[in-house]
Amino acid sequence: MFCDIEKEAIINSIDAKHLYEVPLNLRKEGLDKIVISMLDLKCKDADLATWEKIVETLHNLKGKVTIGIVGKYTDLKDAYISIVESLNHGGYFHNTNVEIKWINSEDLDDNFNGGELFANVNGILVPGGFGIRGINGKVNAIKYARENKIPFLGICLGMQCAVIEFSRNVIGLKDANSSEFDPQTKNPVIDLMLEQQQINDKGGTMRLGRYPCILKENSKAYAAYGENLIYERHRHRFELNNYYRDILEKNGMIISGIYPDKDLVEIIELKNHPWFIGVQFHPEFKSRPDRPHPLFRDFIAASIKNGALF
Repeated sequence: MFCDIEKEAIINSIDAKHLYEVPLNLRKEGLDKIVISMLDLKCKDADLATWEKIVETLHNLKGKVTIGIVGKYTDLKDAYISIVESLNHGGYFHNTNVEIKWINSEDLDDNFNGGELFANVNGILVPGGFGIRGINGKVNAIKYARENKIPFLGICLGMQCAVIEFSRNVIGLKDANSSEFDPQTKNPVIDLMLEQQQINDKGGTMRLGRYPCILKENSKAYAAYGENLIYERHRHRFELNNYYRDILEKNGMIISGIYPDKDLVEIIELKNHPWFIGVQFHPEFKSRPDRPHPLFRDFIAASIKNGALF
C-alpha cells in the first residue's frame, strides 16, 4: 500500500499529455478490437480524431496562465478536481498551460498582504463549499479581485461570498451575511427561500440537478454562452435574497442570469470590471477536454489578457 505522500508524488509525476495518450496507445495495441470481439458487439470503429487533436494540443501548449484557487479544502486538492480539470480545458482551448496556485482561505485574515499573496496570479477563482470556516478569507480574496480588477470566477458559495463582499464594502451593509453563517444578521443578503425557512429537517431541501436560466443580453455571461436560455446543474440550499436585488443593481451589480420559474438569481456580474462573474450553479460539471465550459473558457481568456507569461 502506498502512503498518501507517495501516491501524490506518483500522480504529480504523470504528465497530463501522457494520460491523454493512453486511449490512443491502447487502440494501437488492438485492445478495442479484442473487447468488441469478446463481447460480440456490433459497432463501428471508434473515431478518435477529436482525441488525437487534444493530444496534439497538449504537446504544443505555449506560455502559462496562473489561477489562484481560494478554498477551504486545499489540503485535499482532489476536492476541487473537477474545477482544476475545467480550468485545464479552458487552457487547452487557448493553447496555454494552466498553473494552479492553492490558497487556503483560512490564511486570509483582514490584514493579509494581497499584493504578496496574489503576486503573479492572473485570475482568482473561489469555489463552492459548506459551513462558515474560511468564509472571511474568501470574502477578502474577492474584495482584492474586485478592487484590483483581477478576473474572477465565483462558483456556488463563491458567488454567495461575492454578494456578501459587495454588500459590505460597496453598499455599506457592514453586517451583510448569509443566514447559513449568521442566522441573526439584520441583512441576510443570502438566505433560504421563503418556503424553506420553516423546515427543520434539512434532508431533501437542496436545489439539485438541472435548471433553466435566462441570460441578460449584453452581459459577459451572454457573450460566453452565445444564447439566452441555458441549463446548468445545481447543488445548494441558500439563494441570493431577492429583497436586496434593487440595491445591489443600483450600486453596480448586474443580475445577468435568472431561474425563471421562481425568479431566483443564478448569475451576477460587476460593472466597470474586466471580467467578474459569480454563478449559483456548478459549470465544472459540464466541461469537457474538447468542449470547455463557456465560463471557464472565457475566464481563462480574461486571465491570459491580464498578463500570462509567454
